[in-house]
Amino acid sequence: MTSAMLATMVLCFALSVSVAVSIGLSAILGIQVTNANMLISVKEMFNSINKFPLAAIPFFILAGNLMETGGISRRLVEFAKSLVGGVQGGLPMTCVLTCMIFAAVSGSSVATTFAIGAILIPALQKHGYPTNYAAALQATSAELGVIIPPSIPMILYGVSAEVSIGELFIAGFGPGALIGGALMLFVWAWCKYKGWGKNDGDGRLPLFKSFMQAGWALLMPVIILGGIYGGVFTPTEASAVAVFYALVVGMLIYREIDVRSLYVILRKSVISSAVIMFIIANAGLFAFLITRAGVPEAIGHWLESVLKSPAMFLLGVNAALFVIGMFIETSASIIVLAPILAPVAQHFGIDPVHFGLIMVVNLALGMITPPFGVNLFAACTVAKVSLDRIITQLIPFVLVVLGCLLVITYVPGLSLGLRDLVYK
Repeated sequence: MTSAMLATMVLCFALSVSVAVSIGLSAILGIQVTNANMLISVKEMFNSINKFPLAAIPFFILAGNLMETGGISRRLVEFAKSLVGGVQGGLPMTCVLTCMIFAAVSGSSVATTFAIGAILIPALQKHGYPTNYAAALQATSAELGVIIPPSIPMILYGVSAEVSIGELFIAGFGPGALIGGALMLFVWAWCKYKGWGKNDGDGRLPLFKSFMQAGWALLMPVIILGGIYGGVFTPTEASAVAVFYALVVGMLIYREIDVRSLYVILRKSVISSAVIMFIIANAGLFAFLITRAGVPEAIGHWLESVLKSPAMFLLGVNAALFVIGMFIETSASIIVLAPILAPVAQHFGIDPVHFGLIMVVNLALGMITPPFGVNLFAACTVAKVSLDRIITQLIPFVLVVLGCLLVITYVPGLSLGLRDLVYK
């Protein structure tokens, strides 16, 4: 059964069938091969999405879209530019910093790509940066949207591996800050080497003025994250608070959202949410079948026999996840692989929260690696450039994130130090 399911899924991928349909068809075939009742598919697909924490996903997607249309993202860009835009290479650094701030609310890398890229990619082009460099930078920076909490992939991992989502969120700050800082340092050095960005400070607002303009926007992550860690509301409830806050600020304070644009925002959010939920439902059925077939246990025994130490296990898992992330969407990969790999990681003595951060960061790399990097497609759409043109500019960014991934993997204190301090 397992061989038939995997073969069907690989064949569907080769034929460019969508990820959700590929996983669903392979699961249905697995049920047919075992002559099981087809009602199992309906039951397990429903059970996969009938989980309260998953309600946060459509809310965070809606919050991100409201921020994009309501002027919040634009004000965040101006504030970040006032902080770092005055140095050579300040505009690319502004891109990274803005994505870090925006990620603290949206939870989605694709939403971050569109919201921030629509502003900064044209600005980078105007200041003389190559279009392919601007697109590669935006796609990579937006990856922080799933690493800095709140994060939709972290929610999915927490549900799939039965790990505290609050702990995952707070553990994400260290890796997010590391990757963001490394990217900012790299783009600064790269611009110095290339001679780009000598006029990046042109049109920059004074810090106090930009802070006052972005005050309501900057208060949003403070309320959301402060509410979660202050025990005022859960991460799921925080997503609804984020929607309410973004709606009030966009409609009543900044007044950039009207009834007509609200319809467009809701429609786009519903479509995006439905796509993710459909993937989760199909991946949940697939995970149920392979777990029932004993695949996780078999993989665990095989890994134990081949990889004798935690360090070798983590190296092997990172290599496998990097390749998997190139071909399978991040959400589907986490839902399918987390129930398989998390118990094996615990057997090797690896904290499940630490392992969750390793999975999320590694699979997030799949968003910026061909052939199925969703961030790449989004950035290319905004920049109006073909995917093949940005590959050479993308390679250094991928290497920087890979270097950070190795630090995150083998220095668990980076992820767990703040978690242990808060939950002591």
